[in-house]
Amino acid sequence: MTFDPAVIKKDFPLLEREINGKPVVYLDSANTSQKPRQVIDAMSRFMETSYAPINRSAYQLAAESTDAFEGARAAVRRFINAPRVNEVVFTKNATEALNLVAHSWGGANLRAGDAVVLTHMEHHANIVPWHMLAAERGIELRWVPLTADGQLDLTNLPKLLDGAKVLSFTAMSNVLGTLTPVKQLVDAAHAAGAIAIVDGCQYVPHNPTDVQAWGADFLAFSSHKLCGPSGIGVLWGRESLLDAMPPFLGGGNMIADVRLDGFSCAELPAKFEAGTPPITEAIGMHAAIGYLSALGMGNIRAHEADIAAYAINTLKARYGDDITIHGPTDPAVRGATLSFQFKNVHPHDVSQVLDQANVCVRAGHHCAKPLMKLLGSNATARASFYIYNSTADADALADALANAGDLFGF
Repeated sequence: MTFDPAVIKKDFPLLEREINGKPVVYLDSANTSQKPRQVIDAMSRFMETSYAPINRSAYQLAAESTDAFEGARAAVRRFINAPRVNEVVFTKNATEALNLVAHSWGGANLRAGDAVVLTHMEHHANIVPWHMLAAERGIELRWVPLTADGQLDLTNLPKLLDGAKVLSFTAMSNVLGTLTPVKQLVDAAHAAGAIAIVDGCQYVPHNPTDVQAWGADFLAFSSHKLCGPSGIGVLWGRESLLDAMPPFLGGGNMIADVRLDGFSCAELPAKFEAGTPPITEAIGMHAAIGYLSALGMGNIRAHEADIAAYAINTLKARYGDDITIHGPTDPAVRGATLSFQFKNVHPHDVSQVLDQANVCVRAGHHCAKPLMKLLGSNATARASFYIYNSTADADALADALANAGDLFGF
């Protein structure tokens, strides 16, 4: 498949919609991506022809459904180059996956005084579970600071990791767009005797991902940011760690046996998949992975580096000091997620004015309040580009911003 945003865009039905006679310019993929026809059709076809409960029935339809569900798991394994398919655990989203690690692995292994190292650019999903454990167990939270241009300041990383049990960090900031040095961080964690947990929500949909090359211990990401449906996420973990962890939720499908005096767990990955799973959603994620793989993850990364550079240069050339774009300016170390302040216009007002031109951006704290405080703001506007966006969309953003300045008299 040739990588051409104009051709790719035609696969996304919603992006052909017009509102008040104007096309939709969707720049909120860091929040959630749009879905191609291939994903929509795969889910519809499965529900029309093959839907049945998995793992619990012996009839042919159920066997077909089970095979399709496990086929999705195998696709995820290949997509992130995991060593074993039973290391791929389906969750309802990445937030649940990160909570699973914090409460299951952390609950079993962390005691009062143990240290967990996070970074100042983390999403709340990689902060709040550790705060909950700190309140319960008295663990210590340490923080990797940022440089002036929004990258991790690793100057004191060895000291921060000294005696720590966990380093948990994002591979790409959902606010700054910063790509973090995952392999370097994983190696540093292991050298200090800590495990490394990677939040891949913003990274996996946009970059080639290889957990074996990273050497990581856990990776969490979600389907809905990579052109798949919501309601399903992934936790990948090393088999030895997952085997040793207690179950996170109890109920059907995660048991080997239940007695009046106790229970025993099923083998991986069922041990962490209590209850009826998101079957149709797994089929949709499988289709999304196939779609992105056909485009080529390396091609996607190259496209986004190009469009990030174009958007930053266009906005700065047009608005100069009237616009502040947070994060690195070098597209080699960032993705195509641009959080910005425009003149003295509140980000929510910017978003509403852009909406009048059908330019869809996010305004708010982006579930990263500690980072917002470091930026000296309660909120930013955020434009995030993906495979279906072109330089024309960056131009549309720049044009629509002029309306915000005119409307508010700046």
